[in-house]
This record gives sequence, structure tokens and C-alpha cells, in this order.
Amino acid sequence: MEIKGVIPPLITPIDENEKLDTAALRNLIEHVIQGGVHGVFVLGSTGEFYGLDFEEKIKAVEVTMEQVNERVPVYVGASAITTKECIKLARLAKRYKAAAVTVLTPMFITPSDKELYIHFRTIAEAEEIPFVLYNNPDRTGVNMSAELIEKLADVPNIVGAKDTSGDMTLTAEYIHRTKDKDFSVMAGKDTLILATLAYGGTGCVAGTANVVPELVVEIYDKFKAGNLRGALDAQYRLFQLRLAYNLGSFPVVPKEALNLMGIQAGHPIKPIQHMDDANKAKLKEILIKIGAIK
Repeated sequence: MEIKGVIPPLITPIDENEKLDTAALRNLIEHVIQGGVHGVFVLGSTGEFYGLDFEEKIKAVEVTMEQVNERVPVYVGASAITTKECIKLARLAKRYKAAAVTVLTPMFITPSDKELYIHFRTIAEAEEIPFVLYNNPDRTGVNMSAELIEKLADVPNIVGAKDTSGDMTLTAEYIHRTKDKDFSVMAGKDTLILATLAYGGTGCVAGTANVVPELVVEIYDKFKAGNLRGALDAQYRLFQLRLAYNLGSFPVVPKEALNLMGIQAGHPIKPIQHMDDANKAKLKEILIKIGAIK
């Protein structure tokens, strides 16, 4: 399985009682598919997987699979601190016939490369489903080395990696070390989509694609068509939205952006709060500037 194109890590719409808003999730899925994305990723960090109980995770996967209805591949997050919990989530993804699972490095603990290798290989071998590694050291405190990625790429059903380190040298090393393997490397940092493609990456898992899927797809499509100037222009336009993430605590900004656009995204999971009015106004100005709000 080749992991490619633009894949939004879906935000999870939450109602005032901190429960999954299934109607809003269905509407969001339609928004991104109509925007031209090449897949969707449910239960990622942008989707606040850590704030959902297991029954809500089941419901989110069930609704996503049903709404997508095989139009694009569905990736399911199987991230947790322990190996056994990741396996439980991978089995959930397999049961619902997801295209692949995506697994983040464990958070809070700091396993060695040897422990990470055993962790990821054990999950991969527990369930026969394509497996995408997810490196996000800013969130977990654990950074996956290029050597570890190269070794894990030899595990038969580990088919790719998403790198959100923001370290382009590391991303390039992932690509270089796995270029002769059946393995894809995706940008996880929205400001580095074009750079990752230029190094030989196959696409991106971009939180901003929840909000402006057409713009993120434009970067990918124009690059693939050889229009580097057009791809760079689209990447710079996207910069404005991604850099606005500092206006609120992660991951509230894409939710607020969707709400401002009239696409119901609900509330952040506490303790994260809504942005204040001043920052919402700044965000709205950015959305108008990039054409997300007319």
C-alpha cells in the first residue's frame, strides 16, 4: 500500500457535554472529501484521541467508515502509551476494515530505540493491517531516529511514516534511508509539505486540510504537475493559517476556524478552552485573506 496525497487528521467535533457530535463529523468528512483529499485519518492527535473513551473511539471509527463509504482510504489512529492498548486499537481498525493504522510514539515515558522497535514490531505483527509510524516529538517527547525508521521499514506491514518533527534534515534522512524499500514518508508539519515532496516524500498528513482542503491539495497537485512556482505560492498561503495555531492551545485553532466558516466543529476537550474574542478576530482575518471566508 502506497501512502500518498493529502490526508487530513480529522478534528473530532465535540458537543457541549463533551460527547462526539456524529452529525458534525459526517459533515466535516463531506467537506474534506469535496475538497479533493486523498484519504482521511480519524483518532489522530488533532482529533484529540487522548480525550475520548474507548466507546467514543469505536463510534468515531464506525461513523467515519460509514460516511466515507470507500471513496477514499481511512486511516485509524492506534496510539496509546502501552503496547497492549495500541494492539487493542489496531484490532478495532481491522474489524472496521480501515485501510491502515497510524501509531504515535508513546507519550509520557521515554523508551529507547530498542524498546520502540519492539513496541512497533509487536503491534505490527499482532494484526495484519498496513501500519504507518507517526513521529511527533514536540507532543510526546520521543523522537524516532532515522536508523530506527530504516530498521522498522523492513517489517512487512509497516508501510510508511509521518514526520512532524519539523526537522527537514531528519525527514530527508527518513526518505533517503528507505528509498529502495516499499515505504512512504509523509510530511506532518504543514509548513514543510512542499519541502518534503521535493525530497521525495509522497504527501502530507495536514491538520490544516480540515479547514482548507482545496489549498493543501493545490500544493500537492501543482507539485506533481511540475508547477513548482504555483506549489510554492499555495504553500506560502497555507503558512498564514498554520502559523495562526499559536493563537490558541493545541488543537483548538482548526476547530475555531471551522466554526467561523460555518462548519460545525463544536468545542475543545477540557482543559483546553475556546480562543478569546481578540484572537478569534485575528483568525477570521487570516481566513478571509486566504479565501476560506468570502
